[in-house]
Amino acid sequence: MKKLLFLILIISAVSSRAQTLLTPDSAARIALKNNYDIHIARNAADIDRVNNTAGNAGMLPEIGITATDLFSLDHVNQNISDGSRVTSSNAQANQLSAGVALNWTVFDGGKMFITKRKLNEIQALGEIQFRDKVLQTLYDVYAGYYNVVRQIQQLKGIREVIRFNQERVDLLQAGFNAGLSPKNDLLQAQIDLHVYQENAISQQTVVLASQRELNQLLSRDPEVQYGVIDSIIIDFHPDKKELLQKLFSSNTTVLSFQKQVDIAKLGVRELKALRLPSLNLAAGYDFLHSDNTTGTVRLTQTYGPQVGGTLVIPIFQAGNINRQIHVANLQLESANYDFSSTKLQVNTQLQLALTDFENQQQLLQIERENSVLAKENLTISMRRLELGQTTALEVRQAQESYQESLTRLTNFGYNTKVAEIKLKQLMAGL
Repeated sequence: MKKLLFLILIISAVSSRAQTLLTPDSAARIALKNNYDIHIARNAADIDRVNNTAGNAGMLPEIGITATDLFSLDHVNQNISDGSRVTSSNAQANQLSAGVALNWTVFDGGKMFITKRKLNEIQALGEIQFRDKVLQTLYDVYAGYYNVVRQIQQLKGIREVIRFNQERVDLLQAGFNAGLSPKNDLLQAQIDLHVYQENAISQQTVVLASQRELNQLLSRDPEVQYGVIDSIIIDFHPDKKELLQKLFSSNTTVLSFQKQVDIAKLGVRELKALRLPSLNLAAGYDFLHSDNTTGTVRLTQTYGPQVGGTLVIPIFQAGNINRQIHVANLQLESANYDFSSTKLQVNTQLQLALTDFENQQQLLQIERENSVLAKENLTISMRRLELGQTTALEVRQAQESYQESLTRLTNFGYNTKVAEIKLKQLMAGL
C-alpha cells in the first residue's frame, strides 16, 4: 500500500508539472469563446436584431412583378347579336399579362411607429438576456474552477495527514520493537494509515471528476489536462450600501423584466391604433395581350399605369379590438407583477449573499486560527509520543482534529469565494 501511494504521489507530481496552468480569467475567456449556451443566447439576440427593421414594422412599401402566359385549346360555340354563329372545335387562345405593383400602407393610426419602437425594445431585451446568460455561465465556470481548487486542497490535506500518520506508525513500530508500546496501538495506526490512503485515492477520483465538469463548462474534451492555482484568494470588500443602491440598475434579471413591461405597454398601444383609420396606396403598370383564333374579338392589347388608394375606417369589429386590448392590459398587469416580484427576489438574493459572504469570512478567519492550533497540537502530540509521554489515542485524536480542521478550512474558503462570485453576478460585475 505504501508503494502504491508513493506511485500515485509521483505520478500526480509529474503530471502537474506537465499540465498547462489554467487561471480563473483564462477559464472565463475559454468559456466566452466556446460555451454552447452562450452561442445559443448570442444567436437568439441576433435574431431579435435581424427582426428589428422598418420593413418588419410595416413602414416600407411592397413591390412585386407578376407575369402570366395562359394558352388554351377550346371548343367554341357563339351566337352573335347580329344573328351570325361562330363554332370551332379547335380554337386556340393565348393570354399574356404582366405588371409591376406597389402596395404601401401610408397611415395605420401610427401603429407602424409603435411597432418599430417595440422591435427596438425586443432587441434590447435580447441583449440583456444574452448578458444574463453570460453572467450565469461565468458564475458556473468560476464556481466550478474553485471547486477544482478546493478538491485539490482537500487531497493535499489528506496527504499531509498521511505523512503524520506514517510518522505515527514508524514511532509505534519502533516502540513495539523496543517493547515500550502494545501491538494494538501499532495495528490501529496502520489501519488508520490505510484508511487515509484509501481516502486519498477516492479524493483523486473526485479531483478528476471536478476537472472534467469544468472542461464541460468550457465546452472542450473532458480529458484535457490542466493545472489550477494552489489557493483561493479572498480580496473582495463589498460596500453594502452601494450594492443596494445600484442593484436595480445593474441586475440583468431586473432589467429583463423591466423591458418586458415596456414591451407590454407598447403592445397595448399597438392594439389601440387599430381603432384608427388606415390608408393604403396602390400603384402599378400593367400589360395585357390576348390572341384568339376564333370569336368576335381576335386581339386585345392593353397597357398603362394605375394608381389608387384604399381608406379603411373601422366601425365595428365584433368587439375583437376591445377584447384584444383588454387581454393586452391584463398581460401588462401581469408583467408589472412579475417585475415587482423579481425586484423583491433579487433584493432578497443580494441580502442573503451579503450575509453569507460576511458569515463565511468570519468562519474562515476562525478556522485559519483553529487550523494553526490543530497542527501545533498534532506536532506536540507526535513529539510526546516519540518521548513516550502520551498515548496513541491522544495522537489519533489530534490527527483527526487536524484533518477535520483542514477540511473545514478548505470548505469555508470555497464557500466565501462562491458567495463573492454570487454578489458579483447579481451586480453584473463578473
